[in-house]
Amino acid sequence: MTTDMEAKPNPVAAVADHGGSLERARALFPQAPEPWVDLSTGINPHSYPLFDLPATAFARLPEPARLDELAGQAAAAYGAPSSHCVVPAPGTQSLLAHIARLVAPGRARILGPTYAEHARVAALAGHRVEEVGDIAALEGADLGILVNPNNPDGRMTAREPIVDMAARMQGRGGLLVVDEAFMDVTSDTHSVAGDIGQGGLVVLRSFGKFFGLAGIRLGFALTAEPLAEKLKDELGPWAVSGPALEYGLKALGDSDWQRANRQRLEVDAARLDRLLAAAGLPQSTGTALFRFLRFAGAPALFDHLGRHGIMTRAFSAMPNALRIGLPGSESEWKRLAAALESYRGEPHE
Repeated sequence: MTTDMEAKPNPVAAVADHGGSLERARALFPQAPEPWVDLSTGINPHSYPLFDLPATAFARLPEPARLDELAGQAAAAYGAPSSHCVVPAPGTQSLLAHIARLVAPGRARILGPTYAEHARVAALAGHRVEEVGDIAALEGADLGILVNPNNPDGRMTAREPIVDMAARMQGRGGLLVVDEAFMDVTSDTHSVAGDIGQGGLVVLRSFGKFFGLAGIRLGFALTAEPLAEKLKDELGPWAVSGPALEYGLKALGDSDWQRANRQRLEVDAARLDRLLAAAGLPQSTGTALFRFLRFAGAPALFDHLGRHGIMTRAFSAMPNALRIGLPGSESEWKRLAAALESYRGEPHE
């Protein structure tokens, strides 16, 4: 039994850095039933099907021509002007520090609240980091950053203001970075990948989230050719592994799978909305991969679900917020439904 004199763990602080750590979840909720249902990551639970890889993907370094083919496939999938504007990398996270150093240390303004790694990496690159609440406030920065759709709340910024801001920032030697990690699951009319040729703009696209293969570690920077060449030089040869290259080529070219999966995610997101509403929770925002709740009872809901072996995403900077991803199987849906039903019957704020 825990007494009032004993220190109690803060569940939000314990897991607030990133989602996806079941080790932290088990430490925080040691009595929770196994297996855990991980709804903390915002990664597609219906991953692209695994397939047999050629032995050369493991035994040989990737050939430059094969990497060029991957860049071409990514350009076609994302709407970039050409393969020469595409920089494949071992995940977009690995690109952040390189991109932050494309401009001399100065003022970095980030449209927030958003993915915390952008601020951390910009500060490490020597920039003075400031979070702003409106895209217009990015003007005047040496490095501007926005996430579209935003993580974690799904806020969308229209294409035209982004293109205009990039042009204004370029005019004074600045750079605008647009992280489109979750753009695959929404309308690509908001994407600015096709506008990178104007300069002053870097677009990030994640492979692992939509295709559900985060462990592959693959992502892309899309930008005008001079900056693309500079980033490629920074990354050096063989930045992308052979297995990641093969999965990227096949999945990015599989438009039928992509179309069907977008439809499936929309159906699942609507199902999650119905479960949350039935539990008496406030209306959520987000994308087709996750829902975002902001209300006073968020810490209690996090704790309740955790005790039922269901991991969600809490935020130390936003203690009254919670992000909930999609279950991946019918058994996981049933566990979530049962946990939410019992939550509705508990006394809470």
